[in-house]
Amino acid sequence: MAYSEKVMEHFANPHNVGEMKDADGVGEVGNPKCGDIMRMYIKVEDDVITDVKFMTFGCGAAIATSSMATDLVKGKRIEDALKLTNKAVMEALDGLPPVKVHCSVLAEQAIKAAVSDYYRRRGIDPTPIVGEIPECEEGHCHV
Repeated sequence: MAYSEKVMEHFANPHNVGEMKDADGVGEVGNPKCGDIMRMYIKVEDDVITDVKFMTFGCGAAIATSSMATDLVKGKRIEDALKLTNKAVMEALDGLPPVKVHCSVLAEQAIKAAVSDYYRRRGIDPTPIVGEIPECEEGHCHV
């Protein structure tokens, strides 16, 4: 299984790692059966994600996709961050092996889960804005 240089770089030197004590939204996705669990934290000002951090328990691809996803949404308006797809994460990393595509799906879902939590904390039903976030089943996560 070959990883791109970008995947290896984001795995070895991940960006935006850590917890955020004063987060405006926190999303956790994954499943212990998958072996990959991602937690995303977002800070939002005027509908812009001004800061984002992650904590991921999982393989190198899970860490790399988390890192890249945070880079792709930081500084973006929430509506633009919600357009992030697992395909965009994979393309930004110059691809992933087929057996690791589910890691990019988790990264997309983690961002959406954090945004959902952000809206919930404000008393707003996130489902019409964010949509449903599917659960992981049988070791794979799908959108």
